Amino acid sequence: MDWVLDCSLALAWGLPDETSKRADRFLVQVSRKSTFWVPALWWYEISNALTVAQRRQRLTEADSMRLVELYRLLPIETDAYLSPDILWRFHTLAEEHALPAYDAAYLELAQRKGLGLATLDRRLMRAARRAGVKLISA
Repeated sequence: MDWVLDCSLALAWGLPDETSKRADRFLVQVSRKSTFWVPALWWYEISNALTVAQRRQRLTEADSMRLVELYRLLPIETDAYLSPDILWRFHTLAEEHALPAYDAAYLELAQRKGLGLATLDRRLMRAARRAGVKLISA
């Protein structure tokens, strides 16, 4: 099964103070045939999180490079489909589920592609449950 991959889960694979057994189990259990879909903004969010983590000395440059290498090895596909209609879907989902629009982008992608959502973000998990989107198991 393919998944939409949220930054919260992807960062838990490398930030020492954000580790997650759930994220680690997911990485081990997911089939080698799975693809991780991300909205285009994922790359900006990841880059910003790594930059801030280094500035705050939560992560060394070598650790950042190892995490980026992990992302390079994973079957990550970027969904860059954007349009006024998609913008409206982000807005609608954000309003309906009290989410920031950038989190609604993950929910919208999961709905549009009929995929599960791999996230550790509690608010996004609640929204996904309400929207009937499959989540990774606990």
